[in-house]
Amino acid sequence: MLKSAFLKLLAAGLAVMAAPAMAQITEIDPNTADQYQTPAEEGYTDPYAVDPADTPAYPETEYQPVDPGLDQGMDAAPADTVPAAPAVTAAPRETVPREDIFTAAEDVFGKGAAGLGGIIEDILSDQGEPIAYIKGQEAGGAFVFGVRYGSGTMHHEIEGDRVVHWTGPSLGFDFGADASKVFVLVYNLYDSEDLFQRYPGAEGNAYALGGFTASYHRSGDVVLIPVRLGVGLRLGVNAGYLKFTENNNWLPF
Repeated sequence: MLKSAFLKLLAAGLAVMAAPAMAQITEIDPNTADQYQTPAEEGYTDPYAVDPADTPAYPETEYQPVDPGLDQGMDAAPADTVPAAPAVTAAPRETVPREDIFTAAEDVFGKGAAGLGGIIEDILSDQGEPIAYIKGQEAGGAFVFGVRYGSGTMHHEIEGDRVVHWTGPSLGFDFGADASKVFVLVYNLYDSEDLFQRYPGAEGNAYALGGFTASYHRSGDVVLIPVRLGVGLRLGVNAGYLKFTENNNWLPF
């Protein structure tokens, strides 16, 4: 009996002590839990709170779609401003083709001239293809002292055509007069201005075939081989040179 009264008295005491705590408990609806805010304690300031007045306002920009075909890291240049690739051009020939040499020689001496193909072939086999040639004519005479006067057009494989003149004084056992058609093969003449000088004749370098004769003249690296087919009579042996000029010159020296 006494024990039962004691337990009732203890339960009543516990109920009195728990009442203030229960008064502070707030029941929360699970459906509105995200709207619940814990009231801040008095005097407490959140150090991470941001004042809306301090937040800069950014202007609204319209979204521009990006072409997925463009490189995102580079500015694409307009199609009309992209430079075109340079055109590839073939390097010009530095020598006259063999077929052009034979055609030019036939223009001077006539197509089918007996011995022409043979003497040109002999020169090309010995010297190779020239860088230029001269188509012209000359006339001269000699009585111990001799002279030649000639003129023609030089075709340079790189620099084109130009008119040239030449004289050829000589001295030796030489008599007679003649007129000749001349075809001159020109070697190692990389600047046509270098043609205008004197070219001594060289012994031991001559060609003769079927009425055609050819001699060898050289100055420095430039070599000239005139091929002649003459009309007239001029007999003998002489030594001399050829002098080339831009203008006609009556003085042979």
